Amino acid sequence: MPSSPTSGTDLRAGAQELASLAVRYAERADSERALSPVVTEGILGAGFARYFVPARWGGRDGSATGLLEAVAALAQGCTSAGWCASVLAGGGRMGAYLPEDGQAELWARGADTAVVGALLPRGGATSVSGGWRVSGEWDCTSAVGFSDWALVCALVPQDGRRVPWFFALPRSDYGIADTWTSVGMRGTGSHTLVADNVFVPAHRGFPRRHMTEGRAVGSDARCHTAPQPLLGGLFLGAPALGAARAALRVWAEDSRTGAEPEELALRTALARGVIATDSAGLLLERAARAADSPGAGAAELLRSPAECAYAVERLVDVVERLLRATGSSGQFAGHPLQRIWRDVHSLASHAALRFEAAGGPYGARLLSPSAGLTAA
Repeated sequence: MPSSPTSGTDLRAGAQELASLAVRYAERADSERALSPVVTEGILGAGFARYFVPARWGGRDGSATGLLEAVAALAQGCTSAGWCASVLAGGGRMGAYLPEDGQAELWARGADTAVVGALLPRGGATSVSGGWRVSGEWDCTSAVGFSDWALVCALVPQDGRRVPWFFALPRSDYGIADTWTSVGMRGTGSHTLVADNVFVPAHRGFPRRHMTEGRAVGSDARCHTAPQPLLGGLFLGAPALGAARAALRVWAEDSRTGAEPEELALRTALARGVIATDSAGLLLERAARAADSPGAGAAELLRSPAECAYAVERLVDVVERLLRATGSSGQFAGHPLQRIWRDVHSLASHAALRFEAAGGPYGARLLSPSAGLTAA
């Protein structure tokens, strides 16, 4: 298995090094709708897959702050690479909610096992002797093409209701339908995962609410006891932060000074973009600190998703302004700015990053008589 770093700082250093490689393959990933094997191997070698794996299985019990910094650094080279790295880190965290025997099987070949998550209940499961039979099709499963395992969400009949559970499937138990033809984030290879009447033993399943509530099995590390709402938007927002920083770099490199009015316009456009990006970064950092804090309360469960969604909105605005300021040259095929522009718009369409959905519950709390506008 690839060697891995021992801390969030080392993960960021590895991500920065990998970004310089990923940027050379970014256009190819966009056209081929998949990351280069050189980049996927680099993601595993940098330690993203093991970052949230429990320490007793060889993982790092990593921090949300460390992941934010590392994913944003990698996404400066390639947004899709940053996204896939974040997905694999999230998959490692999900494994901590499996029963002990399931965890042992998942990481039998080491903590660098590439685990992806299919988070929406697109399938169904039927209870049988010793476990379940699971079938379904999970579209938009990022990094599925180089995955070793997948944790898929399916509905289980229980007390007259259908309750979402996660089931761990080895690569031999699922197929991949080539369906990812998105406008942006093409390199994520987010094709459709297909499982047809697969037997899943009892030790490879758990109720989704355990992950939502942070009820890990055999670990009291904060990355496993943190409720999912503190982390979901952060995993998705980190690649957007790196993408906006990359857009600023590209735009500055392409800009040329001219007459004094043009110089002022260039300077103010760049200043506005940097300030807005830094502001969004501070919101994401605050959300990461909340996820890392055992003292985060009920208000944070609503505030953090809203702040992550808001931060991504601002990052999309930054890239939008830069593309318009560049003129037609930035829109030609092969220019990195148009690819980043497509990536951030595609990324921001994710359901977890829609501010209306994330901000509504937080706004309702702020309007409650017991909260007030100073609630945090």
